[in-house]
Amino acid sequence: MASLNKVLLIGNLTRDPELRYTPQGTAVVNLRLAVNRKFRNKNQELKEEVCFITAVAWNKMAETCNQYLHKGSPLFIEGRLQSRSWEDAASGKTRSVIEVRVERMQFMGQAPKASAEAVEETPGEQPSTETAWLEEDEDKSNEN
Repeated sequence: MASLNKVLLIGNLTRDPELRYTPQGTAVVNLRLAVNRKFRNKNQELKEEVCFITAVAWNKMAETCNQYLHKGSPLFIEGRLQSRSWEDAASGKTRSVIEVRVERMQFMGQAPKASAEAVEETPGEQPSTETAWLEEDEDKSNEN
C-alpha cells in the first residue's frame, strides 16, 4: 500500500522563533505559523479562518531561522507531519502533539540577501528520536 506524508504551507510567524539546543548540542527551533484561508459562506459573505501550526526545524536550518526570522515574517515551509507524546509531569496525563517537521523552507519577506535563498535540511543530519527535553516547554507552546 502506498503512503505519502507531505505538507506545504505558506503563512506568517505569530511570534519570534524559539531556538534551543538539545543536551547533545543540536539546534532546534519551534516556529508558530498562522495560515489564513478566505472563503465565501452560503450567504456569499467573505469569511476568513486561521489555522495555527507549529513547525520544527533542526540543525543549521534552526539557527538560520533564529537569525533572520521574526514575528510576522512570511514563510513557505515544506515538510512532513510528525506526532510525539509524553507524560505531563504536573498532571501525570499523557499528552500528544502533531507538528510539521521542516525539510525545506523559503523566506518570503523583505530580508537580507543571504536569507532570501531556500534553506534545506541535509539528509545526513537526522536528530535523535529522543524528544523528552522538548516536553518541558510543550505546555507553554500549546497554551498560545
